[in-house]
Amino acid sequence: MEPTRPTVHLPNSLIRVFPVRKDQLDDQISYFPLTISSHRQQNLFGIMPFSGVIDTKSERQRFTYDAEITKPYYYSVRLEQSNDSIEFTPSQRAGYFKFYFSSKENHYLRLNIVNDGKLELTGNSISAEEDFNGMKAFLYAVVNKQIQNVQYSDDKKTAFVNFGSDQQVVQFRYAVSFISTEQAKANLMKEIPAFDFAKTKQAAFKAWDKVLSQINVSGGTMAQKKVFYTSLYRCYERMIDINEYGKYFSAYDGKVHLSNEPFYVDNWLWDTYIALEPLQTILNPKTEEAKIRSYVTMYEQSGWMPSFALSFGDNPCMTGNHAAAWMADAWFKGLHNFDLKKAYEGLKKNSLSATLLPWRNGPPTSLDSFYNMHGYMPALHPGEKEWVKEVHSFEKRQAVSVTLENSLDDWCIAQLAGVLNDNKDHQLFLQRAANYKNVFRTDKGFMWPKDSAGNWIEPFDPKFSGGQGGRDYTTENNVYTYNWHVKHDLQGLFELMGGNKAAEGKLDNLFEEGIGRSKYDYWHTFPDATGLVGQFVMGNEPSFHIPYLYNYLGSPWKTQKRIRMLLDTWFTDNLFGIPGDEDGGGMTAFVVFSMMGFFPVTPGVPVYNIGSPVFNKIELQLPNGKKFIIAAQNNSDENKYIQSALLNGKPLNKPWFTHTDLINGGELKFIMDSKPNKLWGSDQKNIPPSFLSFQNRN
Repeated sequence: MEPTRPTVHLPNSLIRVFPVRKDQLDDQISYFPLTISSHRQQNLFGIMPFSGVIDTKSERQRFTYDAEITKPYYYSVRLEQSNDSIEFTPSQRAGYFKFYFSSKENHYLRLNIVNDGKLELTGNSISAEEDFNGMKAFLYAVVNKQIQNVQYSDDKKTAFVNFGSDQQVVQFRYAVSFISTEQAKANLMKEIPAFDFAKTKQAAFKAWDKVLSQINVSGGTMAQKKVFYTSLYRCYERMIDINEYGKYFSAYDGKVHLSNEPFYVDNWLWDTYIALEPLQTILNPKTEEAKIRSYVTMYEQSGWMPSFALSFGDNPCMTGNHAAAWMADAWFKGLHNFDLKKAYEGLKKNSLSATLLPWRNGPPTSLDSFYNMHGYMPALHPGEKEWVKEVHSFEKRQAVSVTLENSLDDWCIAQLAGVLNDNKDHQLFLQRAANYKNVFRTDKGFMWPKDSAGNWIEPFDPKFSGGQGGRDYTTENNVYTYNWHVKHDLQGLFELMGGNKAAEGKLDNLFEEGIGRSKYDYWHTFPDATGLVGQFVMGNEPSFHIPYLYNYLGSPWKTQKRIRMLLDTWFTDNLFGIPGDEDGGGMTAFVVFSMMGFFPVTPGVPVYNIGSPVFNKIELQLPNGKKFIIAAQNNSDENKYIQSALLNGKPLNKPWFTHTDLINGGELKFIMDSKPNKLWGSDQKNIPPSFLSFQNRN
């Protein structure tokens, strides 16, 4: 899977730097990007020191892991062959390297243009620009030592900058801009105006100390604390503010805009609406409102509400209209500082007037007309040739997932229509929210693909059908996972499954059912389905809410059991401590929530499901100046089961609490033991609210 990089940056900053290597077990570094264009997208510019004779064919340099220090605000490493060392620390739009050359050989900095572009050196300053995905990035840098000479590669995209053969420390401070070289220089002068590495490092430390100190934990093991705070750090890589001191370049209309508003880009909503955005709604509500305002601005500039709002424009990956889930969730948690009417206009347009096809944005297709008329995305039979030219050749139709994910998002739009007193839209989108029922096959007990004539697809194996990643029918996971995607109408789903008892049995079976064939075959087809427990997939986002569904079925003790087991098994304090694509906070936000002992399930319903807190005490410092404390008395690895609970001194017999409970401050106290109290939270009158109790609220 995508390696989890030791990225050094400030919270939500434009500059993000890491050593480029094949994966986290590789002991060779190719170079350091001076930033990245967007998460997991193109690197921009590159730098690497070396000593000796220029060899353009040998670019990678070995290092030893015990000679590497990785912190959110600081990185250092010693190279094996030359014994040269590297240090780095970041600012928001600028960065600072120190290179320690130890031998008497010639010392170089190798500067790379990673994409198309050009380099220019004048005196001790360096400027460059790169073209990527239809836009430009600009670099301005200065060094503290006299440059002896410069040699260029034949294509002029690499410069070998010679600093002579003396033992010396070369300092390199730089800034990046998406506007111009002059703006990059201005960014540098604002943020790192002088050669003072210690000052820049201390400022970076303070920036991280501020955000990580918002949550203080006690109890648990040192390993658990490492997992928790590393996960919290990873929740601050995205979104990034690309406003450069009063102006920003927007790829959504190709223009530079004058504005003192932050302009946030780089979000993958399929990954982040589930846990990352709800976590930031608690910790940084004003920033979250600014992110949503940025999305609304992108809609105004481009005509479409983005899906994956990257620096170079919308990259409409995956499925769904999840800006609706994100914005509804924020609104009903009290975040109102954005233009709801304009946001709603864009969400509605994406749902009714844009294509719902995976990995595509823009006008509708014939399949969208079918969806609007019949309430489901039609699937092809095995071996049937695709006849709709707009369908992505690799991503396919993902027909079941498209139906399920848009049912959820349309429910969220319905809730916002209610706020705007648009009863006609409210009813329309509630009807669309029930589309999930059209792809549930009651005689099989599974979500099931259906063709355009209304016939169930046969043959179909719930574990294995759909080609690579299940993409003919589902998204990266099989229907064992997508059976539980109806977050907005769980009681309706349970009824389709035969009632609560039958649904609980199916949920038990999810964690117990084998894969039914060799792992070689299974992972060839479902490489994203990592962290398996039975058919449950810990390593992919659509699964995150599933262990909490026992709370809705009257068996919260099973949620407590599963959450602790999953955290202990799959999230450890070593290189193997994340079971799938971490996705820039998409997965680690699940860890932060779950280790604190609660998790959001239904976007737009401002409640949190209780799990099993890992620590004895968790203290959230809220932006409004209040504190919310979770205390778990008699807590341990064995004592994972809640016996009783008090919320602000009053008995709490339900496995959930509200967002208002949290932001008003107070204390949630649990008594823990090694044996489950199967009665606590089991009364069906106390289950968390979902569709039925929230569908008509304004």
